[in-house]
Amino acid sequence: MAVKQGSWVVLQNCHLATSWMATLERVCAELNPETTHPDFRLWLTSYPSANFPVSVLQNGVKMTNEAPKGLRPNIIRSYLMDPISDPEFFGSCRKPAEFKKLLYGLCFFHALVQERRKFGPLGWNIPYEFNETDLRISVQQLHMFINQYEEVPLDALRYMTGECNYGGRVTDDWDRRTLRSILNKFYNKEITANPKYTFDMSGIYYPPAEGEYISYIEYTKTLPLNPTPEIFGMHTNADITKDQSETHNLFDSILLTQSRASGAAGKSTDETVFEVSTDILGRLPADFDIEAAMRKYPTTYNQSMNTVLVQEMGRFNILLRTIRDSCINIQKAIKGLVVMSTELEEVAQSMLTGRIPAMWMKKSYPSLKPLGSYMHDFLDRLKFLQDWFEIGAPSVFWLSGFFFTQAFLTGGQQNYARKYTIPIDLLTFDYEVLEDRNYMYPPEDGVYIRGLFVDGARWDREKRKLAESYPKILYDTMPVMWLKPCKKSEISPHQVYIAPVYKTSERRGTLSTTGHSTNFVIAMRVPSDRPSEHWIGRGVALLCQLNS
Repeated sequence: MAVKQGSWVVLQNCHLATSWMATLERVCAELNPETTHPDFRLWLTSYPSANFPVSVLQNGVKMTNEAPKGLRPNIIRSYLMDPISDPEFFGSCRKPAEFKKLLYGLCFFHALVQERRKFGPLGWNIPYEFNETDLRISVQQLHMFINQYEEVPLDALRYMTGECNYGGRVTDDWDRRTLRSILNKFYNKEITANPKYTFDMSGIYYPPAEGEYISYIEYTKTLPLNPTPEIFGMHTNADITKDQSETHNLFDSILLTQSRASGAAGKSTDETVFEVSTDILGRLPADFDIEAAMRKYPTTYNQSMNTVLVQEMGRFNILLRTIRDSCINIQKAIKGLVVMSTELEEVAQSMLTGRIPAMWMKKSYPSLKPLGSYMHDFLDRLKFLQDWFEIGAPSVFWLSGFFFTQAFLTGGQQNYARKYTIPIDLLTFDYEVLEDRNYMYPPEDGVYIRGLFVDGARWDREKRKLAESYPKILYDTMPVMWLKPCKKSEISPHQVYIAPVYKTSERRGTLSTTGHSTNFVIAMRVPSDRPSEHWIGRGVALLCQLNS
């Protein structure tokens, strides 16, 4: 009817109707200029979506609405939007001093959570699309709550803003912890009671004193155009991480445009792929003998690690066969003995660009390493299991060397639970970071582990506590740690930072039924002499492996 009458049609949030996108594409393709009214318009709104029809994008006029980049422009834009820009709304609060300071804090918070995305996983595990709608509803609630209550209900405001409005978008538990920690900087009693309150140690950023609407915009214009990482709670090294990530993305884009042709004097791509696959095949060992492992390490009630070893060998055998078969088949395809399938072509292209082939990653443990480093790491893991099979369980386990790390951790708790006849669901781990030396014998209870790295901080080996990173050193190696099973009720309440452990520096993965990412391993209690909020702002975590 709109096509005939010349009306306008608006279809909002197309990204939510993925199953209907094919129908939309067909409807748009059937629009005929001869039978369509010249005033007819079809408006579509959507977040970026892989399911949105490409043909509709190509044939339509595209407009984007993005938040301005930079802390200063973001805050100014917030003050120029409705309802803050409405003079009646801005000046109608019963407690103008408290409202205006908390309002500025809220706008600063809104800009901060958006700008943290540029720091990658140090900022957020998952880059969330916080937008003006979140800010608008939070501003209206702030105005309403201050008008309705004698005292400012900070707890209610923190819950509505941090758990509902902004927190409703957050799917990762550790990101939710970060969001709450940041919000506490801006929604607290100090911001209204202390005229010298600042948002960071530099003293540059603070809530302006009560004034006219324009005074807040004028103050914001005096803020630095390029803020330092400290205002985000980050260490100065975070800028290096951000720049490395941008460079990596740039080179990835360049690789997409690279020609596969070779020069007259250089090797052909087929010759290069054949050499790489031959090198990989020459380094691969034989499959693990699962039956021999089960005979030597049978399933027993008091030693769960036997089961862990056999299961790990089975998982690595699957990956080992996948790598071996793909290398053999790629050589056959180059010789013309088999058809070069799409999957094999992707393997060949990955070998040329030094990436892990997608065919391998489907059967592999998570890894962000380039192909050469990945093969070195893979062979180290195979050797770790082979040594375990031949010599016996190591005194210090390489935590990063496990395919399924959670099975190993459960095995450590299960041994303790069966030894002392305690229900395993009452147990947890206590953690002790040991000295840097060789440990020849395993502990009486629990396990020694190695192979972890600190991201966003370092381990002070003298004080044996978390400390600030050294300039230009992004990661630090953790010493051997002792995972001591104990009852949850027996955990001592000393000052610690609860650090999440991730398999890779990407940190994010698929959301599992536990509410955590599949990249997440466990949360470790690490000694610290600073408040947890300090390390939360820095995005401090432990990693099982680095990218190089």
